Amino acid sequence: MSISDDSGALDYEPARRQAGAEPIRLPPLRFTAAAIVTAAIAVSIYLVGRHGDPAPQLQLSLILGAAFGFVLQRARFCFFCIWKDWLDRRDPRGLLGILTALAVGLAGYTLIYGAWLPDPSGVRLPPTAHIGPVGLALLLAGLAFGAGMAISGSCISAHLYRLGEGSPTSPFALIGAGLGFILGFLSWNELYLLTISESPVLWLPRQLGYGGALLAGLVVLGAAAWWLLRAGRPSEQETANNAPADPVAAIFLRRWPAWLGGFFVGLIGVAAYLRLSPLGVTAELGSRSRQLATVLDWLPARLEGLDSFRGCATLIRDSLLTPNGLFIAGLVAASFAAALAAGEFRPRRPNGGHALRGLVGGALLGWGTVFGFGCTVGTLLSGISAGAVSGWVFALGLIVGTTVTLKLGRRLRLLD
Repeated sequence: MSISDDSGALDYEPARRQAGAEPIRLPPLRFTAAAIVTAAIAVSIYLVGRHGDPAPQLQLSLILGAAFGFVLQRARFCFFCIWKDWLDRRDPRGLLGILTALAVGLAGYTLIYGAWLPDPSGVRLPPTAHIGPVGLALLLAGLAFGAGMAISGSCISAHLYRLGEGSPTSPFALIGAGLGFILGFLSWNELYLLTISESPVLWLPRQLGYGGALLAGLVVLGAAAWWLLRAGRPSEQETANNAPADPVAAIFLRRWPAWLGGFFVGLIGVAAYLRLSPLGVTAELGSRSRQLATVLDWLPARLEGLDSFRGCATLIRDSLLTPNGLFIAGLVAASFAAALAAGEFRPRRPNGGHALRGLVGGALLGWGTVFGFGCTVGTLLSGISAGAVSGWVFALGLIVGTTVTLKLGRRLRLLD
């Protein structure tokens, strides 16, 4: 008997009402509830700006997190669902959205690099960019993270926005991810000494220059897009998307086109790097997990070299409000408001299958995040945008890990 997956495939047009051009209005009750949540977010932004320290950084983190959560929910920007859509239906739209986000990120990061580090040929790396070591541990991290996505039904960023939709699996997956972080810290020293300490940090602009790295990245993304368009199967609903749309319905009710979601994801990533730090969603969860394990005296006295690498840092923080914590809070709250407005907040009582799938898959997600120095957002999106080879290697591991786990799980009738 299989454990049901509540993630589903990418549902770009979930309601038949979307096929027509008839103007659609938001139902008053849903709109009111969404407006209340939105007002609460606005008040929180104001209060953080008045009382947070450092106020500008914390306030902008909350704003960007809310924007990110709204875009993820409206565009259904879920890496696992996107890849599953391709495997099951050869639907290329979600993957094209990811390629769009990467193209925007590459272009934006290149512009920023030109101002911050004009000469990329030296030993220095751009400040805070997610450029990690490339080796066996990174590939294992991608494989584990991909397997965790297949089992739990989403990546970590999607589990966060699906909290706002009432997913019965996501709370368990995030708890499992916390446990996975702790398992990763416990096994860190061995893998660090075995492979990570000797792994090279490869940054493409150092070898190709900014122009060459940008051109190479765009060529790869363009070739992938061309192949997806050739090999993919056209959606039967694409013609309906061309119908005239009521603006309110187009924003709040209808699923956004994947390319539009990818475009905004890329822009938010560039803005985050320019003003704060590279986009990532796991630093807070990792930090709190490490803090808990330290208090319980579970971890070794020293985690060799862990805090010297770039990526979603897991430093223990004493402050209650942190930039990544507020980013996550804004993401969940805005996705909740978006789901309410669209009628997609559908909480369900979790069963044993949801709990088991979430905990096991989440543990793999957390372990993979430790050794990948981030997840699909921090290592894949921010890493590839930064010109890091580590982002491409992690993506390869994700694809293999997700595909093999999903196919094996279906053959054994454990996964849908």
